[in-house]
Amino acid sequence: MKVRQQLNVGVLGVCLLLVLALSNVSAQSATLQPTVTLPDFSQLAEENSPVVVNISTLKKIKQPTIPPQFRGMPEEMLRYFFGIPNGDGQSPHGQMPREQVSSLGSGFIISEDGYIITNHHVVADADDVIVKLNNRRELKAKVVGSDERSDIALLKIEAEDLPVAKIGSSETLKVGQWVMAIGEPFGLDYTVTHGIVSALGRALPDDTYVPFIQTDVPINPGNSGGPLLNMKGEVVGVNAQIYSRSGGSVGLSFSIPIDIAMDVAEQLKEKGRVVRGFLGVGVQEVSGDLAKSFNMERPMGALVTSTGKNSAAAEAGIEPGDIIVEFDGKTIDRSADLPPVVGASPVNKPLKVKVLRNGHYKVLTVKLKSLDETQLAMDEAEMQSKTLGVVLEEVPSKTLSKLNLPFGVGVAEVKKDSAAHKAGILPGDILVTVNFKPAKSIADLLDIIEAAPKGRSIPVRIVRGNRSVFLPLVLN
Repeated sequence: MKVRQQLNVGVLGVCLLLVLALSNVSAQSATLQPTVTLPDFSQLAEENSPVVVNISTLKKIKQPTIPPQFRGMPEEMLRYFFGIPNGDGQSPHGQMPREQVSSLGSGFIISEDGYIITNHHVVADADDVIVKLNNRRELKAKVVGSDERSDIALLKIEAEDLPVAKIGSSETLKVGQWVMAIGEPFGLDYTVTHGIVSALGRALPDDTYVPFIQTDVPINPGNSGGPLLNMKGEVVGVNAQIYSRSGGSVGLSFSIPIDIAMDVAEQLKEKGRVVRGFLGVGVQEVSGDLAKSFNMERPMGALVTSTGKNSAAAEAGIEPGDIIVEFDGKTIDRSADLPPVVGASPVNKPLKVKVLRNGHYKVLTVKLKSLDETQLAMDEAEMQSKTLGVVLEEVPSKTLSKLNLPFGVGVAEVKKDSAAHKAGILPGDILVTVNFKPAKSIADLLDIIEAAPKGRSIPVRIVRGNRSVFLPLVLN
């Protein structure tokens, strides 16, 4: 009996010790767990709201002129014949009143005397721009300059002693950091939203000159042109785009880095336009398989697919097949890294370009030319066939000779879902004949394409690598 009692006491003692030990462990665990405190954005919002402005634009649309013999006709007749309301509201000259279409956006003040940054698409084609300040004053703004490629516009209002945004640097941003936006989504002025930086240097298909900041900050129509701020209250970006199938925010927002925006604004202020460097190359991404074929340790750089005639690249000795891994001291990790670096580089000054050629690194010196918008548009128009859906390029005579071809036109790009894409034509192919007519030059090929029958299959002879094949092409 005593033994059993002793055993019971012993077991009870052990249990008590275990309970105490576990209690200590739990207490220590509770002590060690960090306290998570979410940031308070109230002070940032209060301090920075005064530098944000609401922007409304008016575009006047001239209505059709009503012929004299039809003036004064009933509303139903005018609507039927001319698509306009009635004759009673006409001007004496038979023109309907000019309709005004408005749009909304945001912006922020960068100088005490009234310079304001916003998006190009907010003020594009506007006849009048009205800026509303935080104190509800409304002022007419002048568009000093607007740059479509960066989607940045610079406005000027006549005012003094305005509150000014604190400008930071997008170079200091890190993925995962908190950011805040102030804007006018759907016309709701001074709306504050927040989120984190999701990615940096994001390339979008139609904006090759801007390495966007991607965030999950809720951005909606009306936020365009407003500031993206870090936790110090510094502007680090200009809110520009969202990715959405519904028209509202789905957590994919894109902002223009403030370093780019300020550089563009400064050029617009000084010159009224933006001067960009132009290298004159076509590039593509280096895939894993391509990296192996080039004996590279990993995919990196921008693979040159073509060089423009008399371009800076051609004059520097850059060749198709070169992989640009460094430009003016800046690492080119992906093909999308190259355009913004080149665009921001000075023209007519010697710059170093590091390329990988035949397994060996080579440093070349290039002098960039200015990206002349008009000339570039002409060159692109001359080099592409919208009917076929390709961008064309000249084929070097050495290449034609090596392939025993008397002539041929190169394919630099193929648009998705185009006639060429559906026919199986790929970038790098050489078009030799279309509908049995020789493609002796780009001009010849464009003429052949435009004259070719539409809506039915025609044969196209291409050379791909060392193989010559025919493909069926249906032009729309």
